[in-house]
Amino acid sequence: QVQLAETGGGSVQAGGSLRLSCVVSGDTRRVYMGWFRHIPGMSASDREGVAVIDSTGATYYADSVKGRFTISQDVNKNTLYLQMNSLKPEDSATYYCAADPNLRLGVGHSVAGPAVAAWGQGTLVTVSS
Repeated sequence: QVQLAETGGGSVQAGGSLRLSCVVSGDTRRVYMGWFRHIPGMSASDREGVAVIDSTGATYYADSVKGRFTISQDVNKNTLYLQMNSLKPEDSATYYCAADPNLRLGVGHSVAGPAVAAWGQGTLVTVSS
């Protein structure tokens, strides 16, 4: 069982940066790790796939964040990161750390919460114009 805990959300002006962190515990050898977000107006249980990383370090991004967001991991610290630069008001959302064997399939798509094996509690990001 994988357990996830995010930190690092907050409020920032458009064009600014934030870094989200996710402390990971449990066996992650057979899952992808990633970041999803719930944007206001989405169905309550749905989340959009933002970025995913696999055990080799290969990364996958939604088109909407390519070139602005970077996912990375520090295996020694058991921590997953999402560096968000050039933030836009439309990036405002609750961001969730996630783990699932099929997580890569969710990048750039809306997925139902119950379809993913593990979620963190979420951290709110607000970008003002």
